[in-house]
Amino acid sequence: MAGVYEDQEISNKSANQYITHDVEDYVPPTTDLPSFRAGSADDGHIVSQHEQQNLVRGLGQRHIQMIAIAGAIGTGLFLGLGGSIATGGPLGALLGYVFVGSVVCAIQFALGEVSALLPVTGSFVRHAELLVDPALSFAVGWNVVYGCFISVPSEISASVALIQYWNTDINAAVWVTILIIVSVVVAISFIRVYGEVEFIFAILKILLVVFVVILGLVIDLGGVPGKPRLGFHYWKDPGPFVEYISTGSWGRFLGFWAVMTNAVYSFAGVESLAMAAAETRNPRHNIPKACKRVFARIIIFYLAAVLVVGMLVSSGDDRLTGDAMTAAQSPFVIAAGDAGTKAIPSIVNAICLTSAWSASNQSILAGTRTLYGLAIKGHAPQIFLRTTKWGVPYMCVLLQIAFSFLAYMCVSNTALTVFFWFVDLTAAGTLVSWIAIALNHIRLLQALKKQGISPDQLPWHNRITRYTSWFALISCVIILLTGGFTVFTKGNWDPASFVSSYLDIPLVLFAYGGYKLARRTKITPLEAVPIRQALEEAENDPENVPIVKGKGIWSKLNILWG
Repeated sequence: MAGVYEDQEISNKSANQYITHDVEDYVPPTTDLPSFRAGSADDGHIVSQHEQQNLVRGLGQRHIQMIAIAGAIGTGLFLGLGGSIATGGPLGALLGYVFVGSVVCAIQFALGEVSALLPVTGSFVRHAELLVDPALSFAVGWNVVYGCFISVPSEISASVALIQYWNTDINAAVWVTILIIVSVVVAISFIRVYGEVEFIFAILKILLVVFVVILGLVIDLGGVPGKPRLGFHYWKDPGPFVEYISTGSWGRFLGFWAVMTNAVYSFAGVESLAMAAAETRNPRHNIPKACKRVFARIIIFYLAAVLVVGMLVSSGDDRLTGDAMTAAQSPFVIAAGDAGTKAIPSIVNAICLTSAWSASNQSILAGTRTLYGLAIKGHAPQIFLRTTKWGVPYMCVLLQIAFSFLAYMCVSNTALTVFFWFVDLTAAGTLVSWIAIALNHIRLLQALKKQGISPDQLPWHNRITRYTSWFALISCVIILLTGGFTVFTKGNWDPASFVSSYLDIPLVLFAYGGYKLARRTKITPLEAVPIRQALEEAENDPENVPIVKGKGIWSKLNILWG
């Protein structure tokens, strides 16, 4: 499945990696580089000695590939497509996902290019420190940490709702407790355990998507006895677009735009594959390779699913807009039920349950590694640099788990409503992260030009990224600023929706401005970006070797996973 390199043992690891526990035990080497600051574990290296010695490279190529897939496929695909069809119509939803999918591809290419040069814990948060401004790293980093910390109880609550689809009489608090305990076990275990869990869940997601797409085509083409052939019937009646808020062409455009803003959150999490770069084997090759595969996954999984759903279910079906958060809302389940297939709802609900818990695990990984990266740069207390002897930042995990107890709010419906209102406050955080990724890459290209270094010297580079990153940056800014456009239309003002759509913007700006005033930071001059140092470290990295490709027809067909 993976190349020969996947099974090779990494022999160049320092023995200290397995015995160094706390930041107090670590003495950074003497350095005269200007990036060193008292009170941080920053030793002047791009990948700090603290990361190299205290973290374990336990994620292999197949793990990173599957983490990327797991981030792209979730409850947004299985449950959220119905709402997109109802809002924009079959063609409006398809166009919306095509546009956002192209933005995601551009973001992933930018992330892969920068991460190959700077494979650090915390990914784009740490990149902003070197390429843009330490204040931006602080603001975006804590925004990511906050969003991930709140997402964990949110996903656990969603998992409980999915479990209750089977009408179990067990109290919700019991399920919350079980899910938290299992999450703690995975989070505190060796990083490879997390990789294996995500590997299994991603395979389940792939199999379910392939199954429901094939099943949808069979149903649509009249393959179910006693059921007529549908074809593109629903594209004609009620039509390819839905009028949203307004009427005519403007209403159809607003329906398309609403789908596009919702699609962003379906793809949320794809950027997390680089968060644990310092815990990934050969990250300068494995992370870019995973990023490149995003395009094929989006085309095959999302666009095929959106197209099939638009052919199976009418955009006017009231069942698409329910608030049940169970398989009953899935358009695949609705179509299968109408065709007389009774087993599909439980199968879809079970996979959605694994998707929700997988999303919780990804939030734990992204949140803890971002917090660890902030501590390395002195943007968070040094206590969060403490790691277990098997390389897990346990203090970061403990703080993350403490927030998980908010999931007990789902026992009370009123409290759950308030809790999810707070969760909505972090929705714009996905776009903020994507904006930071695109900006980092643009700054890298500008610094290369300023310093007279050819982009071809980078560990991984694609010429098209000089254009796609600008496209992604502008698109994300526009979507961020218009994400709550509904509240500005006549008769649709809602203070809660306005706050949840836009509060994250002033929060990030306040964090950026406050840190900038307190620390007197300046935007990093292009000539001061340490590109030559990063290139030198890449050349001297014993793991920076091309991945040996597998042979045979199977290796040619596994573009989806390894």
